[in-house]
Amino acid sequence: MSDARPLDPDSFPTEQTELFVTGPAGRIECIADVPEPDAARPATAVLCHPHPQHGGTLRNKVVTIMERSLRESGLATVRFNFRGVGESEGEFDDGDGELGDLLAVVDWVRRTRPDTELWLAGFSFGSWIALKAAQDLPVRMLISIAPPVERYGFADLMPPNCPWLVVQGDEDEVVSPDAVIQWAESLDAQPQLVVMEGSGHFFHRRLMDLRGLIKNAVANHLP
Repeated sequence: MSDARPLDPDSFPTEQTELFVTGPAGRIECIADVPEPDAARPATAVLCHPHPQHGGTLRNKVVTIMERSLRESGLATVRFNFRGVGESEGEFDDGDGELGDLLAVVDWVRRTRPDTELWLAGFSFGSWIALKAAQDLPVRMLISIAPPVERYGFADLMPPNCPWLVVQGDEDEVVSPDAVIQWAESLDAQPQLVVMEGSGHFFHRRLMDLRGLIKNAVANHLP
């Protein structure tokens, strides 16, 4: 099955496709998808999953609902597994290698869809990696879901030079809602912070609400 997936394809797929991109630690397992043709916008979103050592994968339900929200908004999307997850090669690298994985996927997206905006999105650990990447990339929209600001070096990172949506559940049992709110309010360039009432870390029973929230929040930023 793996051998049938293209490695570094020369063009972006025209339908949902599982593929591999070459990264610094070897193959990176990806799923690329496209919106309905009549809804398509000139933008591509790359999505980052939660912590690799705590069950995070590209098929995480929050990542999947983010992908659906953005694809229904007209964006092409790419989800990928960080090194050591699924069929991605390599081993967990405390964020440094994972940043390299994201940059490799972004490089492939920019080669195959050079005339589209780059959007980044991440859930939990993935939100840290996406914000790290946004320090040096021409990102046009950043989405951070449940950013673990007390666990990683968020305080050392600059806000992105683009619209930025942060979503946090007020009953999050993994990430401190108060810490996220204080962090967001302390930034010179504050994100659009949405605190979702009655939501835990994985947004159980609230995924459809999260879908609508994301679609509404990005609507005015679509190219």
